[in-house]
Amino acid sequence: MTTFLFRWIINAIAFMAIAMIVPGFEVTSFGYALLAAFVLGLVNAFVRPLLFILTLPVTIITLGLFVFVLNALMLWIVSSVIDGFDVQGFVPAFLAAILLWLVGWGTNVVIKHAKE
Repeated sequence: MTTFLFRWIINAIAFMAIAMIVPGFEVTSFGYALLAAFVLGLVNAFVRPLLFILTLPVTIITLGLFVFVLNALMLWIVSSVIDGFDVQGFVPAFLAAILLWLVGWGTNVVIKHAKE
């Protein structure tokens, strides 16, 4: 449970930081960042696996790089659901997806070292 809360808060903080870095990626408040991080987790749990399977040939052809496009699509889906979270176009979504991937990677490293 604490790992879930840690990841959730780190992703919300990452949303706020990405909003300051990437033009076209906007979060109006930390509350909306928390909500967006939660909804993104749900979308990644239920929608992303289906889309990943459907786009597996393209993902294989691009040596896995198409996963970033899928991640950008997941951000766009979340922004269409939440009012205080807005992604204006593909490029901001793609850049945010890359930055969120880096944050997730770093979070995994921290959690792994904390468990050792």
